[in-house]
Amino acid sequence: MTDTHSLTGTERQDRQPEQISHVVVRFAGDSGDGMQLTGDRFTSVSALFGNDLSTFPDYPAEIRAPAGTVNGVSSFQVHISDHDITTPGDAPNVLVAMNPAALKADLHRLEQNGLLIVNSDAFEGRDLEKAGYDHNPLHDDFLASYRVVEVPMTSLTQLATEPLGVKPRDAERSKNFFALGLVSWLYSRPIEPTVEWIGTRFKDLVKDSNVAALRAGFNFGETSELFDHPYQVKPAQLPPGEYTNITGNVALAWGLIAAGQLSKLPVFLGSYPITPASDILHELSKHKHFGVRTVQAEDEIAAAGMALGAAFAGHLGITTTSGPGVALKSETTSLAVSLELPFVLVDVQRGGPSTGLPTKTEAADLNIAMFGRHGEAPLPIVAAYSPAQCFDAAIEACRLALKYRTPVILLSDGYLANGSEPWLLPDPATLPDISVPFQTATNHVAEDGTEEYWPYLRDPETLARPWAIPGTPGLQHRVGGIEKEDGTGNISYSPANHTKMVHLRQAKIDRIANDIPLATITGDADADVCLLGWGSTWAAIDAAVQRTRRAGTKVAWIHLTHVNPMPPNLGALLKSFKHVLVPELNLGQLCRLVRADYLVDAKPITKVQGLPFTSAELENAIQDALTEGAGK
Repeated sequence: MTDTHSLTGTERQDRQPEQISHVVVRFAGDSGDGMQLTGDRFTSVSALFGNDLSTFPDYPAEIRAPAGTVNGVSSFQVHISDHDITTPGDAPNVLVAMNPAALKADLHRLEQNGLLIVNSDAFEGRDLEKAGYDHNPLHDDFLASYRVVEVPMTSLTQLATEPLGVKPRDAERSKNFFALGLVSWLYSRPIEPTVEWIGTRFKDLVKDSNVAALRAGFNFGETSELFDHPYQVKPAQLPPGEYTNITGNVALAWGLIAAGQLSKLPVFLGSYPITPASDILHELSKHKHFGVRTVQAEDEIAAAGMALGAAFAGHLGITTTSGPGVALKSETTSLAVSLELPFVLVDVQRGGPSTGLPTKTEAADLNIAMFGRHGEAPLPIVAAYSPAQCFDAAIEACRLALKYRTPVILLSDGYLANGSEPWLLPDPATLPDISVPFQTATNHVAEDGTEEYWPYLRDPETLARPWAIPGTPGLQHRVGGIEKEDGTGNISYSPANHTKMVHLRQAKIDRIANDIPLATITGDADADVCLLGWGSTWAAIDAAVQRTRRAGTKVAWIHLTHVNPMPPNLGALLKSFKHVLVPELNLGQLCRLVRADYLVDAKPITKVQGLPFTSAELENAIQDALTEGAGK
């Protein structure tokens, strides 16, 4: 590819793009500046180009946070690469700051000597004051550690849209497309896919204004003298097949649809909108042709009750929520334990407690998933670990719920939900058959020879009870929250029966340990240090382990998808290491479980900032553990 640089009064000069292996770009501006859209479009075009990628959207909780303030900054970070990657990158190589507040909020993230592209039109007067600057940082040595490129994006956008008759104030709304066009030129991204997309998303003058701004930004990069040359990140050499760029929430929704097809059951979702889980409801609502039924309930409790009722009626019953909703759904989940019906509760975790940090990530709901029900109410817990893997995690949660007739909690988080990566579309023939038969005939003969249906007569292998759809002739039965007699399902207050039922429900969950993959070690089995991860820490751990090993230091890593029950060989593996480190986006919830269950001296690595781990943070933790061990 050859780009040309038009120079006034000089010859045209060919500027070949410099080949680079990867780049991390962060777009930052007001929550009304369209940074999420800008980052998403840059990501989508890079996916079409064939790059591997990982994204991290970061935005405030308010619909329109105070304009021009640091608290109102919305950012989108994308890492594109010509090789396999798992994280959105630690420090951006490029920061696009649309106003002083964006610079204030995100400058500390930019690598030293990184490229800083600023909308210079916004760096004046009131905007500087609202961002907390007492002077213009562009006018002194404040930014001497970075390569600063000042671009008057607002005025150039207004100039580009003036021939269309767009008012200057309205033209400002298109300045994000100017920024997108400029960065697209800088990294050799084609803009035609975005032009086509704009045509499907906007109409009339708004469409024309956005296209004009996009082209103006691209042409500005090509014709100005602010950049020596563009760059290019070649397509990644990924396994062959068809890929799509997918977010965790969409992948999870598709996994639930697939589970319905694989189980030959209609999917029912009862949900109440809550950040960051709402996209699952939105996505499932688009796919009624797959037998998916969705209901937006009046509250979290009603949503859970609907899903459990649907399970009783023979559907794959699902409810989705985040931390506050898990608390509200706890009684229904407890009822599902008693009823022993397949029921999947999806918890897309966020910062807590209470309303907490609705748009920021955290993984602090493990305790409530494990213990957030009254009485002895065990259930399986599955944790997704990457945006694309949310698809498989959803199928696995449904498989366990159906096979063992139990509620299952599926844990995701805001980082996975909104982040994206390329997903290799699976061959449907490779997906598991998770269908289970309904009970259609009586299953017990009374002493007098009468054929009966016993709703709690268990499968000897799984301890699951039969599942009979209400209305099946001869299989009339009742369910409810009062303790039932094993076998008959009659109400029972017998101390002996209650003891038996409590142990049976626990044994059923314990048996799942023999139906899940064994824990495996990634890296060096003879290392002194082992990292034990779960959930979205996978990406940062993977990058940290790879870099540590490339530097010549041995390190091991075990990652859990099944958090309850845990793989049966986990304890033995952990005891083979001198140091076990448990990175978690909480204050050590899994670490406490591991210490209690296996008597292993595990040490927590915790982070509760509403942000995911960086790989550098975990690399430092590994080195600290090795240094501490060497000193003993």
